[in-house]
Amino acid sequence: MSNEQLDALREQLDDVNMQLLDLINERARIAQEIGQVKSTAGQKRFDPVRERNMLDMIAENNKGPFETSTLQHLFKQIFQASLELQEDDNRKALLVSRKKKAENTVVDLKGEKVGDGQQRLIMGPCSVESYEQVYEVASAMKKEGLTLLRGGAFKPRSSPYDFQGLGKEGLEILKRVADELDMTVISEVMNPQDVEMATKYVDVIQIGARNMQNFDLLKEVGSHNTPVLLKRGLSATIDEFVKAAEYIIANGNENIILCERGIRTYEKATRNTLDISAVPILKQETHLPILVDVTHSTGRRDLLEPTAKAALAIGADGVMAEVHPDPAVALSDSAQQMDIPQFQAFLESLRESGLYKL
Repeated sequence: MSNEQLDALREQLDDVNMQLLDLINERARIAQEIGQVKSTAGQKRFDPVRERNMLDMIAENNKGPFETSTLQHLFKQIFQASLELQEDDNRKALLVSRKKKAENTVVDLKGEKVGDGQQRLIMGPCSVESYEQVYEVASAMKKEGLTLLRGGAFKPRSSPYDFQGLGKEGLEILKRVADELDMTVISEVMNPQDVEMATKYVDVIQIGARNMQNFDLLKEVGSHNTPVLLKRGLSATIDEFVKAAEYIIANGNENIILCERGIRTYEKATRNTLDISAVPILKQETHLPILVDVTHSTGRRDLLEPTAKAALAIGADGVMAEVHPDPAVALSDSAQQMDIPQFQAFLESLRESGLYKL
């Protein structure tokens, strides 16, 4: 085939492409009009009988060279795109997205505002073990000007034989310490039936990584006004994470804080892999504040300081980390918790770096 013939065929192809472009867009305009008529009549946009009739028509009239199945697949993509066109762009945007709300959401935690531009630190033991243990950590935090106290009363563990937490007793200990030291309590709830009870003791309900897609739990916390700290699931995509937050806000609760806590990959050097790029992505895509949990993402106390600096530098609204009076005897996750001198050195390093200012 000569170059002249090839050029001529390509010119024909370009002409057909332009015809297809005009026809596809014309089809889209007609589909939009159909959508408006259906909306006025109160009819559903998707009509499976009509779609089946169109696919059958394509099969009956196909003269090749494309296989019928190939053409039907292509047309189904066009059908789906046409359905999406029939939706109001603003209506289909997620409530947590920037399309719905351009300004940042600021969550007020008893006077401490998360998302207002001032970066925060949330500290405390992995598990609540005793009043004395929590008080020692909390008082060390208070001396450093920190008031956001985390602690696990309900502990989802991989093994059913590991310490599962003190439950309600743990919440009572957290509230007692918080009342005595004027602090804010953040603790995880696992069961939808426990949410109402937990709101009497905690200021922020945490939804842990293993419960990120516990939809009944998300709906339940969404029906309360208590702020929610939602952690990203172990293997969740950013899209799945955002849509989990949507369950909460769709049920009425706008006080949501996202938390990147590392995801599961093939890497074994750390407990999880910290997806640091999730912070700016979530900042762009949503209006919600975002924290980084450096303890659960790394599982190593020797990495808490550099990863905290990275989180603050990239724009996280705060950092979470765990502190225990004596990590060696901790009932859970001893290798990843700082003792109090290490916690103090951690804070000093962040301040010296200029990345964190109380």
